[in-house]
Amino acid sequence: MTSMLLGEKAPHNGRILVIGAGGGLELKALAKANNGWTFDGVDPSPDMLALARDTTRDYATRINLHEGDISAAPDGPFDGAVCLLVFHHLPLEERIKTLKGVRQRLWPGAPFVLAHVSFPQTEPERSLWIDRHISYGAVDGADPAKLRAARAAMRERLTILEPEKEQELLRESGFDGVTNFYAAFSFRGWASYAQ
Repeated sequence: MTSMLLGEKAPHNGRILVIGAGGGLELKALAKANNGWTFDGVDPSPDMLALARDTTRDYATRINLHEGDISAAPDGPFDGAVCLLVFHHLPLEERIKTLKGVRQRLWPGAPFVLAHVSFPQTEPERSLWIDRHISYGAVDGADPAKLRAARAAMRERLTILEPEKEQELLRESGFDGVTNFYAAFSFRGWASYAQ
């Protein structure tokens, strides 16, 4: 889905920015599917970037990795950007900084694909969705104490916003055409375009 949404606007020789590139799985999938694209990936973890280098070794000539947050990314302009499963780990202020930083690095009209955990934040819905998220990821026979700890960590460490707020932040950061293209359980994905 991400490759298709980026490919609707990005040229065959497009330059793509990947936020939260550690691990390298999305870089590998995008590089494999799009032979002409080059990539700049950004991640704050040197260990995750090392894993990304290993994961993407077959495409290394088309991928540059940068340690840090959005400020470590090249200025661009980029033909598209992607950020998958990262934003729920960022405090609100850091999200806004990242969104504005991505926008500044894109050509006008360039696509931005964003996906992460998002669900209602009013009670009792918030607690219900946290319980669902943890239960869905639990293996049979999981230690109840570990599940309680995971629920507490999700409540205390993650910054989860309702889908409407996510779309509002995109618009306020300079994106339009915001479309919710993906919804699966507690995960949501949006395609938007730089103004």
